[in-house]
Amino acid sequence: MAEADAAPLVPVIGGGLAGPEAAWQIARAGCRVALYEMRPRVSTPAHRTAALGELVCSNSLKSEAPHSAPWLLKQELRAAGSLLLACADGAAVPGGQALTVDRVAFSSAIEAALAGDVRITIHRQEVTALDELPPGPVVVATGPLTSAPLAADLRHRSGADGLYFYDAISPIVEADSVDRSRVFAASRYGHGGDDYLNCPFDRGEFERFCAALQAAESYPLHSFEEPRYFEACLPLEELARRGAETLRFGPFKPVGLVDPRSGRRPYAAVQLRRENRRTDSYNLVGCQNHLRTAAQARVLRMIPGLEQARFLRFGQVHRNTYLDAPRVLNGRLELVAAGGADAGRRIFIAGQLCGTEGYVEAIATGLLAGRFAAAAALGRDLPPPPRATALGSLLQYMAPRAEGASAAYIPANMTFDLLPREAADAAIRDRAARRQAQCQRALAAFAAWRREAG
Repeated sequence: MAEADAAPLVPVIGGGLAGPEAAWQIARAGCRVALYEMRPRVSTPAHRTAALGELVCSNSLKSEAPHSAPWLLKQELRAAGSLLLACADGAAVPGGQALTVDRVAFSSAIEAALAGDVRITIHRQEVTALDELPPGPVVVATGPLTSAPLAADLRHRSGADGLYFYDAISPIVEADSVDRSRVFAASRYGHGGDDYLNCPFDRGEFERFCAALQAAESYPLHSFEEPRYFEACLPLEELARRGAETLRFGPFKPVGLVDPRSGRRPYAAVQLRRENRRTDSYNLVGCQNHLRTAAQARVLRMIPGLEQARFLRFGQVHRNTYLDAPRVLNGRLELVAAGGADAGRRIFIAGQLCGTEGYVEAIATGLLAGRFAAAAALGRDLPPPPRATALGSLLQYMAPRAEGASAAYIPANMTFDLLPREAADAAIRDRAARRQAQCQRALAAFAAWRREAG
């Protein structure tokens, strides 16, 4: 115990996804951790519980299809000893080719692991300024809903204005309120069995739904706020404004689905994904929106099978804050102070606050920031993972850009566009084979980095 007491203490702020992963990695390196989470004392517009690792929007950690970009990132995280990926695997529920989890079981597993580690102490209190903490390395993983006082402190330290975009949350309905006579169970192209319920539209039903959606009243934005939606998570009404076909070939795409009652593909379809192991609730995939509650209930009940739906949660849109990473972070997720050295404090940023988008990406940056912070606390140097890896490619996307570069920084998911291409890839015309080659190269580079970095 005396040896543990002498170990460096590294504070971690934020109990979402990145913070608990960072805390776990720091403890694995032999440091002590003080993990701060402001809930339940201070809540946010999006959270519903005080649980660590609460999944706010979806309960899916994306595709497990071999040689997909999300699969590659998760494979690297598993190989690196990610706590949250292990908890997700243990809390998995059927979800086709996606890693879908029981939200409660997932959060409970995270809390149990952290509470059971003698190096980790959990503090349920808000940190409003980093000066409240002792000098030394600290990980800030307060997410897109960072409290106003701490966001102001970070802006002061970075010398940069905060950026923002709007993110969205999908509705959830009670399972026994779905009319099973109007829906059918299937996954697209048969991948994953009958893991989803599908609400099939014919053309007339879909056109009436789109008309009602466009006419429905939304909550107004504040006059000083410009809507900067994340393109991969657009509200339904924004998609409808871009045209009905945008919606029909976006979240309501019917491809890969055949209604067994008609033997034909529906005109459009809404997929319902189970929320937990009990299968007592379903998430309306892609139905995030910013409609007023009464209008939302009326319009969503026009979806076939949801005429009598009972909503456990309505969709919503909330403001997400993130830093301009290429301008204020170095290649190790460390905040570059506006005035130079920051009184001996080294600040590492993780999760959506550093400008990644997605659950798995938040876990990934939490793992990296935790390891970089632990290395700093122990006086060691940890080289970042190589560019060829998924983790290295995420870091590269956030890395400082050449002087004079004018491109705006936009939060990103892990995609194949972030991975480097070699000349040999151009000779592989089959996309699946090309991506398999990229994944094999990434995993080999990652294994070599793990051996060299210890």
